[in-house]
Amino acid sequence: MSEADSRTIACFDALMWALSRPGLPRDLPVPDMAGIAEALLDRECAAYSDDPALAQAIARTGAALADAAAADHVFVADFVPAMLRALRQGSDLHPEDGATLITRARFDQGPRLRLSGPGIDGHVDIAVDLPPETWAIRREIMRYPMGFELFILHGTQVIGLPRTTHVEVL
Repeated sequence: MSEADSRTIACFDALMWALSRPGLPRDLPVPDMAGIAEALLDRECAAYSDDPALAQAIARTGAALADAAAADHVFVADFVPAMLRALRQGSDLHPEDGATLITRARFDQGPRLRLSGPGIDGHVDIAVDLPPETWAIRREIMRYPMGFELFILHGTQVIGLPRTTHVEVL
């Protein structure tokens, strides 16, 4: 196995662990969105990026480039909370068709959040420097089992928030 393949597999593992233990930062072997794109995307995926350089990296994975509303994976450097309304939510029959959003924010600043739900023993409190209205919009549009997954990058770490995670702003 090549070194690049090993990094991609390690990145995928870190992302899956981040979703299985919401709110707990995981180290990424490749701390950039291009590395995550390599780990998550293939020819059967559609992806969106607001960064032209990342869009080129996405194209190299074989994934189709799409607008945010049609994409399976949405890579956003300049996050705006209102964009959550455009993300695919899946359906009652196929909740897995919901999008995955990947963005950047600091973990040590911003509103304090209390997370609860599957994969969390009791609750986990974190701070994430995304605009406060992010969480109200997320709560408004999520209808179990439908929704979207969220990966938040900060430095060399990632936090995962699956659609099943309840987020309370403290």
